[in-house]
Formats: sequence, structure tokens, C-alpha cells
Amino acid sequence: MATPPEIAWIVPIIMPFIIGLLVGFIAKHTIKLMFAVAALVILLVFFGFVSITVQDIFVQAMKLLPQIIGTGTGLIDILPYSSLTFIIGLALGLWKG
Repeated sequence: MATPPEIAWIVPIIMPFIIGLLVGFIAKHTIKLMFAVAALVILLVFFGFVSITVQDIFVQAMKLLPQIIGTGTGLIDILPYSSLTFIIGLALGLWKG
């Protein structure tokens, strides 16, 4: 089944837009969740339920950051971030998401 040539030109425009919307939506909610977890950890440390030192944070960061960077490097090759419609979709996803 082939796409009719009358609408085939719209697919490369719409797909990056939809991907941008989804990435913006996911990024916005991920950032909100990270702030909520950080606030919870700060409250737990403040009230003495958890004891965290700067050294503990540094050790955990050195374990996890290479994995996160590796995952991000793989994802950046997949996303069409140079497309204007992706950037518009990303902005709308971050704003309205």
C-alpha cells in the first residue's frame, strides 16, 4: 500500500512535529518529577530521617552519570532535532504538556 503523492509530502513534516510534542511532554513531566523527588529528599534530610553527605552524592553520581550520558548520546542520534517542526513540537510539548 503506497501513500498517495498528494499527501506524501506532509508525512515528513508531521512526524517530527509529533515526536517533538511527545518528547516535550515527557521532558516536562520528568523535570516535574525530579523536582518533587529532590524536594522529598531535602525534607527527609532536614527532618533527620535520612543522612546524606556530599561524599555519598558524589560517589553515586560518578556511578550513574556515565550510564545516563551513554543513554542520552544514543537518543540524540535518533531525534530529528534539526527539524523546525520538531523544535516547534518540542516547544509546544514543554509549554502545554
